[in-house]
Amino acid sequence: MKYVILIGDGMSDYPLTELNGKTPLEVANIPNIDEIAKKGKVGQLQTIPENLEPGSDVANMSIFGYDPQKYYTGRGPLESGSMGIKTADDEVIFRCNLITEENGILDNFNAGHISSEEAASLIDSLNEKFSNELNPNIGDNGGKFYSGVSYRHLFVKKGAELTSFKTYPPHDIVGENIDEYTNWNDESALKIKNIMLKSKEVLENHPVNQKRRENGQKIANMVFLWGQGLQPSLPKFKDVYGLNGSIITAVDLLKGIGVFAGLNNIDVPGATGYFDTDYKAKGAYGANALESSDFLFVHVEAPDEAGHEGNIEEKIKAIERIDKHVLGQIMDEIPKYEDYKIAVLPDHATPIDVRTHTRDLVPLAIYDSTSSADNVQYYTENSVLDGSLGIDKAYNLVKNMINGT
Repeated sequence: MKYVILIGDGMSDYPLTELNGKTPLEVANIPNIDEIAKKGKVGQLQTIPENLEPGSDVANMSIFGYDPQKYYTGRGPLESGSMGIKTADDEVIFRCNLITEENGILDNFNAGHISSEEAASLIDSLNEKFSNELNPNIGDNGGKFYSGVSYRHLFVKKGAELTSFKTYPPHDIVGENIDEYTNWNDESALKIKNIMLKSKEVLENHPVNQKRRENGQKIANMVFLWGQGLQPSLPKFKDVYGLNGSIITAVDLLKGIGVFAGLNNIDVPGATGYFDTDYKAKGAYGANALESSDFLFVHVEAPDEAGHEGNIEEKIKAIERIDKHVLGQIMDEIPKYEDYKIAVLPDHATPIDVRTHTRDLVPLAIYDSTSSADNVQYYTENSVLDGSLGIDKAYNLVKNMINGT
């Protein structure tokens, strides 16, 4: 038996006036996903527990079969797994965004999707200023930055007390005054705010940003630290479920979950985590991975990015490309294994009108080559409401697929 879970990040949405009261899923041409729904069973999943924030970290940990109430420690720690960062028990890991700040306002949460090469140069300069290793005089106000992909990086600082205050995802506060969301009182939190503010001194006139200004691009003139926590400890996927698994994703967060879960991370050339990701390559690598993987997770970030940008056209295109190039290739290849199951779902909604994640239930469709169907004609947010799968918690999905329930 082969198992595939295809995650279209942020794919579900609300009805839009621009689409005559339909959602992007309802408008998109998705014959392969519709076939999964038509020939399979449908329902809804709760990917976000009520007491946790609606983020991709919590949602995807759930989809991978781990109850976030037991295992979630923060977004930064999960991303550290993909970067091979080892930390001491008292070191706290923050997600670090390179952002565009303008007159105290968070103008852009991704610094115009700055390139990884540009970002690495900026991170190097930040470490010259703030790393205890490179700058021994920094004392307790330092830490270490780790360069990631595009605007997504990490910051590690000693002090378990740094987990005690609330931080905010920068994609949730675009256009807002940064001070309002860093209005902390305790001493440890103020050290983090000080690093954020002083990062402007390093970045504002950095050669990378001077060139970006000349080219009319957004600059990366500040860091925003959030999603902090201690490194998690997840039981290995194979120990829990008895199957070897692989994951295809361009996002460090998902790769990190894969590392901690003992999954095989498959790197795909051209996978960017943005609109320009190589959908065809993702589909081809996914189809090929079935040979050696019992359980395959394939994640595509683009619909979520479109939701954050309020870009209806790109969201529809992303959904259609997932259907044609990713799922299409997997569906062409998987029948040779005779018995198989394919699940399609978003990790959460990222509605165009809201431009951030919501905790809405997500639509789920599962095709089982050995089982009967619900005979739902299309895969949409509404078509799954009366499906036989009903409503379940996302961390039961893997178990239910394996057990056939």
